[in-house]
Amino acid sequence: MGRKPTIDREAVLDAAEGVVSKLGAAGLTIDAVAKAAGITKGGVQSCFGNKESMIEAMIKRWDMYYQKQLAELSGHTASPDDKLKAHVVTTSQDDESNVSRSAVLLSALLQSPDYLGSVRDWYMERQREFALGESDHDDTRRIAFLATEGLFFLKYFGLMALSEGEWEQNAAAIRRLLDVDEK
Repeated sequence: MGRKPTIDREAVLDAAEGVVSKLGAAGLTIDAVAKAAGITKGGVQSCFGNKESMIEAMIKRWDMYYQKQLAELSGHTASPDDKLKAHVVTTSQDDESNVSRSAVLLSALLQSPDYLGSVRDWYMERQREFALGESDHDDTRRIAFLATEGLFFLKYFGLMALSEGEWEQNAAAIRRLLDVDEK
């Protein structure tokens, strides 16, 4: 008897991200992902069970990538300041493929009230992780965090056309708020 064929979960998640990128959140269906991945609907369901589990897997993969980037820039035992600086640097790096993937996923989540809680939870965790309290020092840090997120959403949701130079100029201004030397 031959070996059962296996389906690459990562490839299916890539296909799901591609579907959201091309068709928007409403286009994310098991059928659309199956077609994009070149497998059957049953193949997608064998990987994830249902659409909700697939979206959870997309979120988890995105967060794992984000956490890896943060750790590479700040270290595993970093202070809240170091983690916030790493977030600003990571988010302000103009890496189209990775950043647009994040924007696509977030836009899909924001369009569905069922998944908005996941986004809110993520931001609550960032607020805790970066220790964004109420001191004067925290005001500057909070503004840098909010400015970073605002710049990201303005560009990647197509709300403001920013050239590469304008993007870098704004990102550098935010990094200066936190005295971040590296790019």
